[in-house]
Amino acid sequence: MSPAMVKMWISISSMGFMFVSIILIYLSRYKLKNRIIKFISAFIAYSLLIISGIIIFLVVMGGPTAD
Repeated sequence: MSPAMVKMWISISSMGFMFVSIILIYLSRYKLKNRIIKFISAFIAYSLLIISGIIIFLVVMGGPTAD
């Protein structure tokens, strides 16, 4: 696989992390009643959000790939 395709798949997985974190934040705020499960889901959601932001930053700052 070319470096450009690898960067594409990495950025798509980062967007998937963002989507999962949106769902987990929604669940932890509005649907879950147990405080421990709310905290765990919110912690996972915010962790995924931070990780995906770092990944997207690194992909963008990596610049274009030369094929």
